[in-house]
Amino acid sequence: MNVSAEPRPVTPLAPQAFAYLDQLRLKAMECRTKPRADLFEACALLQVTRSASREAHAEALMRCLAEALGKSPRLHAPGTLEMSFDETWLVELGKAHARGDSASMNFLLGSRVLPQHRRLIRYLVGHISDYGPSLADNS
Repeated sequence: MNVSAEPRPVTPLAPQAFAYLDQLRLKAMECRTKPRADLFEACALLQVTRSASREAHAEALMRCLAEALGKSPRLHAPGTLEMSFDETWLVELGKAHARGDSASMNFLLGSRVLPQHRRLIRYLVGHISDYGPSLADNS
């Protein structure tokens, strides 16, 4: 099978979805020099710290995403219009949470996240989506 390296067509994102993605991209860049974090420990710390912000949840997600996926995600620099498969998946996961679409959340998590990490990724994405502008109203 021959896989083309041509860039995918850019699908326009609603401003809220683009802001959500850019926040995750920025956090991913900031976390590159930090050690990877254990997903269970990161979530436990956030649950104890009730005042944890969207930023803290986004940082935990970006520091632990490779562990949950079983591979390093591909993320572009903030402001880039093109989206990788990993970025598209993250946006769709956030939108599904914002819509309260459990079936889509379960499908998206089940398609990529290791079973033992699904609940924790759902928790992190949920808090990131809840703290920011609603992704539910836009495509």
